[in-house]
Amino acid sequence: MTHKRKTLFCAGGFLFCTVLFGTYMTRSRRPNAEPVITAAEIAPSLKDGDIICRMGDRFWSVHFRNLSPADKQFSHLGIVRVRDGNLSVIHAASWTERQDGVNEVPLEEFLQPALAVGIYRPNFIDGAVLSDAVLEYKGRLFDWNFDHNDESKLYCTELLHVILKRLAPEITLKTTHVTLLGKEIIPLDAVSRSEDFEEILVVAPRSSGRQIALAE
Repeated sequence: MTHKRKTLFCAGGFLFCTVLFGTYMTRSRRPNAEPVITAAEIAPSLKDGDIICRMGDRFWSVHFRNLSPADKQFSHLGIVRVRDGNLSVIHAASWTERQDGVNEVPLEEFLQPALAVGIYRPNFIDGAVLSDAVLEYKGRLFDWNFDHNDESKLYCTELLHVILKRLAPEITLKTTHVTLLGKEIIPLDAVSRSEDFEEILVVAPRSSGRQIALAE
């Protein structure tokens, strides 16, 4: 076996073991655990098309957070949709109670595993246009290959990437190389540290002593 094939085999094995153990850890969480951050705290600051980031309490959340080279606050994101007074989040998630892939969930459900939350507003497009466009991708499976050149399956930041490629091709989300995977991925700080997104609100972990911090 060549060195390259060995590397890919080891990476695939590590990813499989991470998912397998992470699934067990997720299923073993208390089903009625009280959320750390509630929808009532977040809702007043949300607008249609906002990007909502969270730091999850899942086994693999720390791994996804650490893929961001500059800002390691968050492990996952979704796109907010506001219609008729209802707040929902469309996101590409894996191993949830719903279908593995792109789903629309109530804000409360998205916040259930959140230990920290950030709201970022695109300053280059109308939010309603963004939240309407994301509907087309509902039902696509989660992209465990992390290949943002293949739109048939999507991971969380890749979902935003494919929408921007259509609606605002002048906006580019930065990538970072992950040696273990042998490819470029789009980290969470491609949004949180981008000048193309205005920071609206950050709710840090309660253990840090910080509460809600509204952007000036």
